[in-house]
Amino acid sequence: MSLDVATIRSAPKVLLHDHLDGGLRPRTVIELAADAGYRDLPTTDPDELAAWFFQGKPDSSLEQYLEAFTHTVAVMQTPEALERVAAECVEDLAADGVVYAEVRFAPELHLQSGMTLDEVVQATLAGLRRGAEGRDITMGLLLSAIRQAAARSVEIAELAIRHRDEGVLGFDMAGPEAGYPPTRYLDAFHLIAHENFHFTLHAGEAFGLPSIWEALQWCGAERLGHGVRIVDDITVHPDGHVSLGRLSAFVRDRRVPLEMCPTSNVHIGAVRSIADHPIDLLRRLRFRVTVNTDNRLMSGISLTDEFAALARTFGIGLEDMEWLTLNGIKSAFLPFDGRLRIINEQVKPGYARLRAAASAAELVTR
Repeated sequence: MSLDVATIRSAPKVLLHDHLDGGLRPRTVIELAADAGYRDLPTTDPDELAAWFFQGKPDSSLEQYLEAFTHTVAVMQTPEALERVAAECVEDLAADGVVYAEVRFAPELHLQSGMTLDEVVQATLAGLRRGAEGRDITMGLLLSAIRQAAARSVEIAELAIRHRDEGVLGFDMAGPEAGYPPTRYLDAFHLIAHENFHFTLHAGEAFGLPSIWEALQWCGAERLGHGVRIVDDITVHPDGHVSLGRLSAFVRDRRVPLEMCPTSNVHIGAVRSIADHPIDLLRRLRFRVTVNTDNRLMSGISLTDEFAALARTFGIGLEDMEWLTLNGIKSAFLPFDGRLRIINEQVKPGYARLRAAASAAELVTR
């Protein structure tokens, strides 16, 4: 079955890799900036600001990409701002047909107005709960430590564990990979493992195979944030035969989830275009691929847009989309009973309805 945008939007979707500070509404940024007395925005027109944030322009640069986060983080420094941003995040995802999402952010970046780390997390969780009220969506929060910031990885791991019964589902390590190998932060990963908790980390996006190898074999990561460079360990021969190296075979055999974000990967230069993205090869080789947005504001996208791009570029159909969605919920940090409920009550029935509707429409047109 071919996929149109309306079908994609109505299909139940799962999102594992989405940054809270990368998904604000432009109008919200402007209003929060006014409330905080923040005067460094490039414009206070919502449409112009959305265009400025968008990183898919020919003149986009890494410097502007980083500056974009400077602005969003600057307006997320009070409990009220964090709660609003989190609630609107849930509203936007639910409106896009997302039934389960894990949103991540770095609490240590939100202390400029005197909040404690615990207050930052509590305000964000309150926003997620408020946004989910009356909506058919389940939300979880991941706490990210920042590689290049102050050495607070253990403190953030402890913070995640402290709030694990309130809606925090796991720990993440974000920031530049080059020069900041994950083995620097082993104490944090060992603490998470010791507490029988969950963690993912950014690996194999801007850096190569060593980043993935260290994340898995030294740190024990359950999932890989992006993992694009695993393709460097895969050889496609002229006759179409594919050979896997030791690492890529391990990743596939162990069903290591890959939190792939195609549009964002193009915008930061990890791949040249969607057509060059390894996600379709990895899907056909049956790696545990998941589809994600990364930063909805900076990439100007929704999860519907991501799937639409894959449908246009690689011709994926409804069955492919369901498979990718099931990969996502199977890889979630939600407890098993919750995952099973979403699969049996939302994902499978949702795709069954869409297939039935498509079959009925086909009969009518015959």
